[in-house]
Amino acid sequence: MKTTLEIPDALFRRAKSMAASRGIPLRELVTEAVKDKLASSKATERPWLKHMGKLKHLHKETEHINGRIEEDAEKIDLEVWR
Repeated sequence: MKTTLEIPDALFRRAKSMAASRGIPLRELVTEAVKDKLASSKATERPWLKHMGKLKHLHKETEHINGRIEEDAEKIDLEVWR
């Protein structure tokens, strides 16, 4: 489909230069950019989702901390219970 877009001159020059450096037509660069923007907008519909799994590398530390909390919770301080 053909369409007409109004793009600021400076942005147009940068886009045209990038397309040339990648060896692709400007229309292909614009198509890729629109696809990328649409794909990323799906993630922003549920902004909390982009943070899911970011702390996965801390799984062992979390288990260790939870274990320490459980151990401490099992100790009874007789002074507190009197």
